[in-house]
Amino acid sequence: MIKSTTYTLLLGFLFVLVSSFSAQAQHNIAHINTQQLLSEMPEVIAVNKELENLENQYSTELDSSVKEYQTKAQNYAAEAENQSDLINQQRSRELESMQQNIAEFRQTASLELQKKQGELMNPLIEKARAAIEAVALAQGFAYVLDSSPGGSVIVAKGKDLTADVKRELGF
Repeated sequence: MIKSTTYTLLLGFLFVLVSSFSAQAQHNIAHINTQQLLSEMPEVIAVNKELENLENQYSTELDSSVKEYQTKAQNYAAEAENQSDLINQQRSRELESMQQNIAEFRQTASLELQKKQGELMNPLIEKARAAIEAVALAQGFAYVLDSSPGGSVIVAKGKDLTADVKRELGF
């Protein structure tokens, strides 16, 4: 009977101890959905609008060039029988050059959009990260996890076990 009571008290003590460690660990970890945060930041909304406008400008230019190419190609095809071989070859080279210019413009526009997005978004991402770190520090969180799909650890102020694990593994 005494052993049973002692055993029950010991189990109770261990439960309280484990529960307090678990509760303490839970209080050191927080999470945030950074994708949602960024999508709702007024600055990000403005940047997305600016990027959309730039993309529309590029798209309008591209559409204009494609229409010009199509018109010339149709006209040249319709007039080909009445033209000399030399003229038809020149027109063919002109159309090839136009196709190449359109392809280059597409690639350049895509790269410019990516570059502009990086220039505009990177400072905002850093601003959000700094705010997350400041709030985590102020509220005493050692770890902040990104709950976005594919997210990771944003803040890791806890103990790094790398050296201890290396020692355990013998290196």
